[in-house]
Formats: sequence, C-alpha cells, structure tokens
Amino acid sequence: MGLHWLTGVVSVILLLAWVLIVITGEMFFFMDGKTSTYVRNDYLSVDMPIDSDVFRVPPGYNAPQQVHITQGDHVGKGVIISWITPHEPGSSTVIYWAENSEFKWQAHGFFLTYKYFNYTSGYIHHCTIHNLEFDTNYYYEVGIGNITRQFWFKTPPPVGPDVPYTFGLIAGDLGQTYNSNTTLTHYEQSPAKGQTVLYVGDLSYADDYPFHNNTKWDTWGRFTERIAAYQPWIWTAGNHETDFAPELGETKPFKPFTSRYHVPYRVSNSSSPLWYTIKRASAYIIVMSSYSAFGKYTPQYKWLEKELPKVNRTETPWLIVLMHSPIYNSYVTHYMEGEAVRVMYEKWFVKYRVDVVFAGHVHGYERSERVSNIAYNIGNWLCRPINDQSAPVYITIGDGGNVEGLATAMTEPQPSYSAYREASFGHGILNIKNRTHAHFSWNRNQDGYAVVADSIWLCNRYWSHPEETSLAAFR
Repeated sequence: MGLHWLTGVVSVILLLAWVLIVITGEMFFFMDGKTSTYVRNDYLSVDMPIDSDVFRVPPGYNAPQQVHITQGDHVGKGVIISWITPHEPGSSTVIYWAENSEFKWQAHGFFLTYKYFNYTSGYIHHCTIHNLEFDTNYYYEVGIGNITRQFWFKTPPPVGPDVPYTFGLIAGDLGQTYNSNTTLTHYEQSPAKGQTVLYVGDLSYADDYPFHNNTKWDTWGRFTERIAAYQPWIWTAGNHETDFAPELGETKPFKPFTSRYHVPYRVSNSSSPLWYTIKRASAYIIVMSSYSAFGKYTPQYKWLEKELPKVNRTETPWLIVLMHSPIYNSYVTHYMEGEAVRVMYEKWFVKYRVDVVFAGHVHGYERSERVSNIAYNIGNWLCRPINDQSAPVYITIGDGGNVEGLATAMTEPQPSYSAYREASFGHGILNIKNRTHAHFSWNRNQDGYAVVADSIWLCNRYWSHPEETSLAAFR
C-alpha cells in the first residue's frame, strides 16, 4: 500500500513538472530563489602593477598597441579595427586577407586624438573593412614599415533563424586587477569557446583615480588586446565611461570612451554611438545607454520605439538587450537605481518578447525569473512583479573583477523575482543552439578554475509561445 501511494505521488509530481514545461517552455517551479553560500576571498581586488606583463608595450618604435575589433555593419560582414600609435600617426591602413588566399586587400581608415585635463592621447586609428565573406577566417596587419603586427578574426555565419552561435559575457565592470586577469584567463580557457564578447559597460575605471587618470585607458587597452584583437567586443557604456568632470574643465561626457571605441551606430539609424543594434548569426542585439537621456521623446526613446518593431524574429529569433544598470536587482548596492528605466521600457520588453537582458553595474551575479511589473496604474495598487512568461530573463553580470571589489550585501529576504545570486567574480557563456533553445551558464572564478555555478536553458519567447499573451496585461 505504502509503495503504491509513493509511486502515485511521484507520478503526480512528474506530471505537474511536465505540464509546467509545456506551459512555460522552460523548467519553472514555484520555489524560493537561491542565494549561494559560497564566500569569495576578496584579497586580490587590487590593480596589477604597471610593470605586469599584461600591460606590456609591444616592442618597436611607435608599434601599434591596444588593438581591438568590433562589428562594423549591421549583419556581420564588416569589422571595425582600432589601435593606437603612441608617438606619431604612422599609417591608418589595414592590410587583410582571407585564410588560404593569395590576394591581399587594403582598407584605409583615419586617426584622431583627444585631450583630457593634463593628458593627451596617442593617435587613435579606426578602420572599417566592408563586404567580407561570412564564416571565414581573416588575417590582418596594422602598422608601418618594419613595425607591423598581425592578428586574425573569424566572421560570423550568415544571419538566419537556426544558426548556432556562442557569445561570451566577460561581465562588465572588468577593471584591471588580479581578479580581472583571472576572469579573462578563464574565458580564454573555456571549453565553450565564445566567438564574440557582449560587454555591458565599465571598462578601465580610469575615473577612480586622481584627475581621471587616462593612462589607465591605455593599460586597459593593452590588457584586453589578447582577446579583443581576435574577437569582436560589442560595447555598452557604463557610468565609469561618462568621465564628466567640470571641476577639471571636462564637460563633454563619454569623451575617452567614444574616442577609443567606435561602433556601427549609424547602420541602425541611431544618432549616438551609445545606443545601436546589430544582427549576428541568429541574434538581434540592442545596446542601450543607462546614462543618456531615456525619457519619453528623447532621442534614445524615439529610436528604440522605431527599432523594436523592425526585429524580424523569423530571421533573428533571439532578441537580446544590453544595458549597464540592471532593472531587477536584489543587492543593496545600486538597489532600485534602474527603476526609471524599468518604468519606461519594461512594457516594450514584454510586448516584443525580449529573450534576455544583460546588465552590469552591480559587482556580483544575479539571474531573475521571468517576471514583469507593468500592470500598475494609479488606481489598482498592482505594483509587484509577477510571473510572466512573455518577459525576459534579467541577468546581472557585473562581476569582472574591478578595483572596487564585490557587492556582498543583499536585500533580505530574497525577492521572489530573484532566481539565483552570488557575490563572486566570473564570466558567462550564451550558447544559442537553434531558433528555440539556448543555454546560458555563469562560471565562477574559484581556486584557479572556472566553475559553472549557475545555468539555465532558455526557450525562445517568440518561437516557444507565438500565440501567448502577457499575463500582466490582464491584471
């Protein structure tokens, strides 16, 4: 009797689990979120010394340094190559060729410089290569005469709904500490082999130093070159990129960042390099600016209002948003800072079935349930997040390793919208399998190894639920 009763209970539980998977498209149980008990030793949250090998200046007079690439058009057939020559302009020409090709081509770019307080930059070169072949290895050279440097990259496959692709999330808030170096090393050694980096803001932390020490931009550029010269980094601006310092006579926001890191914003009809979109493989990526005007009728608002309806989910089923400040955050640090952005844009994220929103800013990791809080009006008092399977998963991954250290204080009890949170450094991998499924994993920096501490299978919001209507709309 007891055995039959136990078998029946197990069968009911399995049936309920199956029903939940069918209804939601994902494993979803009404359980409390998890706060990791792992305690990170924070003693290495200090900058590496200036003579560290990761900051090494390449040999040779005026040798190109701080080489990095990003996507140069809307669909992945273009690349922007950027680098700095420290002493004189040299050449802004890139020589490039396809693997196993006998032919070499040239692309001609330009250079610029900027001044910030008592700092004058080197010569910052930007060169865009157009009309590359998809899914092809290319080599490229920058420099002049005997002082040239050679790198390589691979273009993405053609845009399409079932194109598999792997994105790396080298967090945001990276900085240039020993922990930052561990994060980069773990990403380099990851068996998942990310192909493009999604970066959610806060790069060098130069503004944390006296007079916004812009030499920190130079060391950070040399530090990240080991990956950024070979894989496109999709850039998002954070608060540490604003560099607004009227007390130093610096009143142009984002000057160092926008001078050094160019993006293809014009191809998505954006008026600013701080917000733009690209397509890559089966993903449509929207980059937003948390520290630019975003209220109704602002340029960013009007641009996004026009951009979201353009997304063709039969071509690019995975809709991904990058921003710096999270709109769901249960850490004490920066708690509710993203509320104004949430009020403005969450309803659009639900309406257009955004799959996942990545943010940084909080120096820790957190993954949300699929929730929304869009039903409120002045008379109904409905102002708490509810389960909403048309909503994105919100992932905070501001855990690169910067000098400010980890955010360890969390709100208690853990809110129902928070599925998992941990105050550790690490990186993420988003592995898109096809139009319906993708796998995300977060890898903790622990004891010299990248340990998978959290993961989730994501079911595409458009293809899994084409007929579903947001639950919040009927509250």
